[in-house]
Amino acid sequence: MAISLISKLKLAVPWGHIAARAWGSHQAAPVLCLHGWLDNANSFDRLIPLLPKDFYYVAMDFGGHGLSSHYSPGFPYYHQNFVSEVRRVAAGEQETEPVCLSVGVGGGFSCIFPEMVDKLVLLDSSPLALDTNEIDNLLTCKRRAIEHVLQVEASRKPAQAVSPEEMLQGFLKNNSHVGEACGKHLLQRGTTQSWVSIHSSAWGLVARIHWGFLSLQPEHCFDFVSRELFVHYIKNLQAQVLLIKATEGYYAIRRENDGNREPMMFVSSSLKSVLKERFQYVEVPGNHYIHMNQPQQVAGVISSFLQNKEGTPAPL
Repeated sequence: MAISLISKLKLAVPWGHIAARAWGSHQAAPVLCLHGWLDNANSFDRLIPLLPKDFYYVAMDFGGHGLSSHYSPGFPYYHQNFVSEVRRVAAGEQETEPVCLSVGVGGGFSCIFPEMVDKLVLLDSSPLALDTNEIDNLLTCKRRAIEHVLQVEASRKPAQAVSPEEMLQGFLKNNSHVGEACGKHLLQRGTTQSWVSIHSSAWGLVARIHWGFLSLQPEHCFDFVSRELFVHYIKNLQAQVLLIKATEGYYAIRRENDGNREPMMFVSSSLKSVLKERFQYVEVPGNHYIHMNQPQQVAGVISSFLQNKEGTPAPL
């Protein structure tokens, strides 16, 4: 029998609340499920029912995503803010160290708070955002991020309701890997219905993600590091690490560099060199949203990793 959703959670924070969904018994070992760029907790709805029942799965919405509160105006949505939010949620699960099942933020959290993470599953992602052009780009990237946020704020563009189909097509344009069915599922949690005139009186959708955030690119929010810093940071990891790479997934956060697979090879070889037997790399057929589009492709290897005391998944 598949594990079922048991509760909808809210954690109070100074700017409002962090929303989450939970599966399984609260007495079981916790698994924090951390969604990716512009997604929400619904990302894990198709995967978690396929995972072992003897864990407590908590899928949270980062600030400004899903049902979580937006930040105050003028406060940017930076990657490190999300790491801080994971720390708030993880603090409530400290009878045992949680497992992080992550499409992005979990790697940074595991490096900064290594004693708080027992195992880390990276779903088609790197533990840190690697800058492929090294030091020359780092300050330029930070400057552009700040300038972009200020430009978005100055434009004062109001949130607008659009038809469900327009919302879906816009979402799919920015998330080509997600697929129509999974796109609709993410928008269920990522939009609000509003009665407006769209060609004729009808219900429209307003994105719950802050309108200014929607115009950001990953490089405006992620904290990029050089290769030297990458190796230095991962030396802090105490967790067992499983990196699942989708063969047709993303290879670079900067999408224009996505054809260059060498950075991901550097990531995996560095993790193997530093972590040795604590690191496992597995390739699966599919794209970046493999955990939504074809969850059965990754459920087995994740289940084995979770249940194995050594943290090493059984061969596929």
